Amino acid sequence: MSLFVIGLNHTTAPLALRERIAFAPTELSHALPQLQTNLSAHQPETSPQIAVLSTCNRMEVYGFNPNPSLAHAPAVMQWLADYHRVPAEELAQHMYVLQEHEALAHAFAVASGMNSMVLGEPQILGQMKQAARLAAEAGTMGSQLQQWFEKSFAVAKDVRTNTAIGEHSVSMAAAAVKLAKRVFEEFNQLHVLLVGAGEMMDVVAAHIVGAQPRSLTVANRSLERAQELLQTHPTPNSQAIRLTELHEQLHQFDVVVTCTASTLPIIGLGMVESAIKARRNRPVVMVDLGVPRDIEPAVKQLSDAYVYTVDDLSSIVAHNSAQRTAALADAQIIVAREVRAFADEQKRRAHIPQVLNLRARAERVRQAELERIFGSLNGLAERGELSVQNTQELIAQLSQRLTNKLLHEPTVGVKNTDEQLRNAWQLVSKNWLNDYEL
Repeated sequence: MSLFVIGLNHTTAPLALRERIAFAPTELSHALPQLQTNLSAHQPETSPQIAVLSTCNRMEVYGFNPNPSLAHAPAVMQWLADYHRVPAEELAQHMYVLQEHEALAHAFAVASGMNSMVLGEPQILGQMKQAARLAAEAGTMGSQLQQWFEKSFAVAKDVRTNTAIGEHSVSMAAAAVKLAKRVFEEFNQLHVLLVGAGEMMDVVAAHIVGAQPRSLTVANRSLERAQELLQTHPTPNSQAIRLTELHEQLHQFDVVVTCTASTLPIIGLGMVESAIKARRNRPVVMVDLGVPRDIEPAVKQLSDAYVYTVDDLSSIVAHNSAQRTAALADAQIIVAREVRAFADEQKRRAHIPQVLNLRARAERVRQAELERIFGSLNGLAERGELSVQNTQELIAQLSQRLTNKLLHEPTVGVKNTDEQLRNAWQLVSKNWLNDYEL
């Protein structure tokens, strides 16, 4: 087993850097094979298995290295730096490298929401499943990495079923509603705009609808997807519009929440200035959940635009510390147990080829000896000389020859001049052939 995680997250890197090295889902179809090819150049005989998890709060490369003696971290970091045109020295300052048990524990914790900005948030599990699917579609997801991801999903289910970690979480979607209530007294009088219709927006929509705004509008490139989102979360006075309509309609909204996969800002300074002017300087709350950001950073300079990013949310998320700490401790126990179980299972799997070879070799010896004995029995029968005594003698010969052949290598091995081989065979002698006297 040689598993690794190389990445950064909201605790190690600022938003400005996270958005520079974020991957859009559509990028990974060609980026993943490029990274795999780059790493394979260091070990042409095998190809590492690779997946990338890229969210608002993290960018992580998950991998399985068939050659444990080869360290991939420098090559991965350099490739990321080249791909995103970020100085390698700057990137290295914020990245972490985890291997084996540490990598296992990290993946299990991430999938369970234990490593998120908002403890227990459920969206990350869907994002990890998407990362696994995209890697499979790109042809970089091998069997060992697939087993790791599937185990992570199972651990996440175990944690959510058997701990209270999800019961006391406050998602970024709920935080967006709290932010709006800080500026506006009555949420039910507000016109809300959601820009984007992805998985995160599905959660945001649920919280917004629960707060009962005066109206809800969803803007998206695909009008059909925006309409589907509204159908999933029905509310009075709702409509779907295209992104191209934003410029002329932005002034109508009191609260704007964005989360798209765009690599460039969708809402610019000029657009917001025009909207505020049309609003006669009435304030607007803008919550940007996108990484890279959907709203130009300069918009924050406008006095009537209250702009919040994913990093800002960490300071306004309400914490039930006592309950969360207890739930986190319970979750950590589950993760530690499952790390040991998975590692033990992988060790067993690693020995399967040797076990199969050993059994196949023993079976060949058995078959050869049986054929010899059957030949002797048939010969005695043809001559009319088959008797109980002859049969017993042949059976005794069979057992003796099998014993001699199967024990030949262990017997010679414990006396081998090569110390490593001798120790290995002596270990076999001690634990299996414990009645054999050296």
